Amino acid sequence: MRNEQIKPNVSTTELERQQAIIEEIRQINDEYFKETGKKRHFYNFVMGCQMNARDSEKLAGMLTEMGYIETENEKEADFVIYNTCCVRENAENKVYGNLGYLKNYKSKKPDMIIALCGCMMQQPTVIQTIKKKYRHVDIVFGTFNLYKLPELLKTRLETGHTIFDIWETHEEIIEDLPSIRKKKFKASVNIMFGCNNFCTYCIVPYVRGRERSRKKEDIIAEIKALVADGVKEVMLLGQNVNSYGKNLEEPVTFAELLREINEIEGLERIRFMTSHPKDLSDELIYAMRDCDKVSKALHLPFQAGSNTVLERMNRRYTKEGYLTLIDKLKKEIPDILLTTDIIVGFPGETEEDFEHTLDVVRKVGYSSAFTFIYSKRTGTPAAEYEDQIPEDVTKNRFNRLLTLVNTMVHDVNEKFIGHIMPVLVEEESKNSKNMVTGRTPNNLLVHFEGDESLIGTVVDVKLIENKAFYIIGERN
Repeated sequence: MRNEQIKPNVSTTELERQQAIIEEIRQINDEYFKETGKKRHFYNFVMGCQMNARDSEKLAGMLTEMGYIETENEKEADFVIYNTCCVRENAENKVYGNLGYLKNYKSKKPDMIIALCGCMMQQPTVIQTIKKKYRHVDIVFGTFNLYKLPELLKTRLETGHTIFDIWETHEEIIEDLPSIRKKKFKASVNIMFGCNNFCTYCIVPYVRGRERSRKKEDIIAEIKALVADGVKEVMLLGQNVNSYGKNLEEPVTFAELLREINEIEGLERIRFMTSHPKDLSDELIYAMRDCDKVSKALHLPFQAGSNTVLERMNRRYTKEGYLTLIDKLKKEIPDILLTTDIIVGFPGETEEDFEHTLDVVRKVGYSSAFTFIYSKRTGTPAAEYEDQIPEDVTKNRFNRLLTLVNTMVHDVNEKFIGHIMPVLVEEESKNSKNMVTGRTPNNLLVHFEGDESLIGTVVDVKLIENKAFYIIGERN
């Protein structure tokens, strides 16, 4: 077993070097096809956040250029890659469970290559577990060196050894990688990486590193190229987009970036996530108000309503400060829709603390909320807190929160019934072949009658029936 970092100095020629390796592996796969009449396939499994989803588009792009064909059937894959998440324990357990199944597949198909990457791999305890219990894994790398997949694969093919290539930090941002978008008309664009906030429950800063922003010029150029390729909507991604640009040689605010992107001809919609309340400036609120292409929807996690809990979480804002931001947003952007993240059962949370959380939900009125039961993550300060909440208490509070959220979501969305709104059609409905699904500029999910010919187009739709988490419409 080989355990080393294959870490050259990244330079302007690094991508050219990886591209040359891509061509080498493609030749190998082409020869295999000539000899057997079979194409090699890859299975690309992604977990977690939208940044992971964007990373997996790049992995798919590189593997496709290497001559692999994507498959949805893990059993027929010659190359299996899991892009992992470590935010919640059940995500890690799922990876370990799947690796157990893959061991059986690989015993019947010894040439199968299994690769693991992503946030989970940045944890030393995970690496130890893989070395000890999952020796059938072939390639392991983390969050900083995605672009090195071709080189890591080549080394595995040449040596036959398991390759571990985990970096603790990396300042260089390598983005110009081959990529395969799931949808022709929309794309995700990374604008920054990492996080400096160190919330006490969160493992992300430890596995994604400190904040690093891309140059504004590079972002603008990428979006212009995407628009030229048919993209109508971009999603700007970062662990905390509100703090974009602070570490650049020539600092740029996120609000300034939004205003420039808004001027790109041919682009129709701009979305972004995630925003941290402590960095939500008046400047950004005004930019959202003024820029016609920016979605009038904001995902603004508050996590907990109690100031005591927020302080223990190291969130660096108060309940009152958060609600003041909400008032500003609603004043400047009256039709804005707000979504959020909420954690229930954080260590030390009392019934009074939880009532503050319910109070925020009532006062804000969210169009959707992602609710989570607190998950202890090894390596975070909160995991060491002694006052963990009993499971039965947490589940009771979680169910009460869900009941309130569902009621509030219905009430918030009701005010849009009867309105005619432009809907960007994204896909056929999963429930009916006669229906399509899309989103309004403020991110309402709408189902209406139509066929696949409408996908990627913007259609005026009258909203006629409120189903709480989606709305039924009819073409105007």
